[in-house]
Amino acid sequence: MAVSSAATSNPRLTNALATNFYYSFIFLPREKREAVEAVYAFARRGDDLADGAFSPERAAREIALHREALDRCYSGAVPNHGEARAGRELSALSHAIRRYRLPRRPFEDLILGLQMDLAMDRSAVRYHTFDELEVYCHRVAGTIGLICIEIFGYRDPRARDYALDLGTALQLVNILRDLQSDARRGRIYLPREDLERFGVEPTSLVEGRMSDSFVELMQFECDRARQFFRNARRNLAQEDRRSLVAAEIMGAIYWRLLRQIERRAYNVFGKPIRLSRPVKFWTALSVYVGGEWHK
Repeated sequence: MAVSSAATSNPRLTNALATNFYYSFIFLPREKREAVEAVYAFARRGDDLADGAFSPERAAREIALHREALDRCYSGAVPNHGEARAGRELSALSHAIRRYRLPRRPFEDLILGLQMDLAMDRSAVRYHTFDELEVYCHRVAGTIGLICIEIFGYRDPRARDYALDLGTALQLVNILRDLQSDARRGRIYLPREDLERFGVEPTSLVEGRMSDSFVELMQFECDRARQFFRNARRNLAQEDRRSLVAAEIMGAIYWRLLRQIERRAYNVFGKPIRLSRPVKFWTALSVYVGGEWHK
């Protein structure tokens, strides 16, 4: 099968070949694929601003400009951006917003999630409870799901709960996979109540220390992620399974990442946890043709 032309026509998304998102796009019709890619590019640019080398103050200014660009997309004005590539991405997003009547609230919540990351850089703010972390997960991941299902199409309103639960599951896997790199930059996402419950010191995450307590913590967090995968599946109506197959591909890829964490006895401090491109492609293909992935 030929690689999607998006990989070569959009320079930014060339890098997406190495991401988990690309493989959920490849079976979409062209118009929907381009709309989802525009949403992804907007989210990715915001994520780069929050996670990049900027000072917190500079990042905050850049994210404010990012929101202004969103204003222009919704006002119907031709997006104006100094960087040609960014301008093309915003033009594509403006078109997707009009074509699929994308709701603005998830985009605004996404930006709030970026600001939550910046708050962690400015102070020792951490999530005390899982309820607090879940708000963050909804903002940085569930929002993307809520936007994308409008592009994919659905009939059952439970699809919105599906999108939020699946987004939370995916973000939890991200958090577990990236524990050490996040901790080294001062971002510890795991709730304080969980660290205290299992007796795991934040410094051990920075140093990459394995212990029985850490393994118990990871088992607990992986089980929590599994529960959100299960919740998502319960909210996926049979009539929407075909239209939401791209979301299911994403779920399958992250389910494999979660299984990989478990097979490595929860040691996320060693070799980076990732799937090869062939594994991602065959996972996507198997889900597309109707294979089950969550058992």
